Amino acid sequence: MNRTLNPTHLQTSLQRMVDNKSIFSVAMKVENGDASLSWSGAAGCMQVEDNYFIASVTKMYITVLVMKLIDEGKIRLEDKISEHLPGHFCDKIHVFKGVDYSGQLTIRHLITNTSGIPDYFFHKQENGRTVADELMEGKDEAWPLERTIGLIQGLKPKFKPGAKAAYSDSNYQLLGKIIEEVSGLSIPEIMKVYIFDPLGLKNTYIYQDTSDNMPAPFYYGSKKLWLPNYMASIGPEGGIVSTIDEVMVFLKAFFEGVFFPKEKIESLKEWKMIFPPPGLFQFGIGLEKLWIPWIVSPFKYPGEILGFWGQTGTFAFYNPKTDLYFCGATNQINGVGHRKATGLMIKTIKSTL
Repeated sequence: MNRTLNPTHLQTSLQRMVDNKSIFSVAMKVENGDASLSWSGAAGCMQVEDNYFIASVTKMYITVLVMKLIDEGKIRLEDKISEHLPGHFCDKIHVFKGVDYSGQLTIRHLITNTSGIPDYFFHKQENGRTVADELMEGKDEAWPLERTIGLIQGLKPKFKPGAKAAYSDSNYQLLGKIIEEVSGLSIPEIMKVYIFDPLGLKNTYIYQDTSDNMPAPFYYGSKKLWLPNYMASIGPEGGIVSTIDEVMVFLKAFFEGVFFPKEKIESLKEWKMIFPPPGLFQFGIGLEKLWIPWIVSPFKYPGEILGFWGQTGTFAFYNPKTDLYFCGATNQINGVGHRKATGLMIKTIKSTL
């Protein structure tokens, strides 16, 4: 293996990403397990030390909480969600072809995105528009679980529980509520107790104060979006603010056995293909894997790339084959950032093979 990183190439690649048309800011950190290889960079209107919304990368932190609560004997993946939630949160949230499956939904269904519960974010409402459409137009509204429940009770589920996999932020809102009910702590509190404080994260927090303008803004096309009311309402599905340095600390802790034995990572790999934007990936138990066909890179195949994407172009991934970790943000919602970040990760991995 060529165990080096090329700082000039990496920084040039970030600069090329920022075209002021589809991407306006980017920050990325690359590091190996023992930190003998480490590089950080930024371009556009973002600095290496900036705070940013990590968006759905938050869900990896939720995976840690669920695993910890399982280890403590407080929950099991096979538990019915109705065992841990007040009744109105479970009432008629999954009625498929005239059959009410709400009472059969389990924690496993939620954390594997196999519940069939519609994604409130992308599902069309009665007016033909999605929550995403309205947010992208700058309509900043809170979407707490209570509001989500009210919406999905009137929607048709995608499939019977366990039949397929489909990405749904609704699942993680419900998971967040279960974690709060079981632990007796709010999501901000339990994140601090179980993750932020043990890792010594000083610049990582759940976004709650709508007057907090520290996080870097994100974009939809060329439109800058600032949605504090929305971001403050979605703690368990995407509300963490952090920095590339501190996401790297968490990412390495996740895969190196800090929160649970490293061997348990294998048990999370119950992969099912998911087909949303920005492209194909596989979803396991609270973990994602980039889907890279072997034919794309037959001579230097990167192997597994494990971690999580965020809707705003954020990413946190680990490549066991090279022991390289990647995290960062493009702060771009239209998918261009994901594609360019994927390309740079794969090129960096291949350069060390």
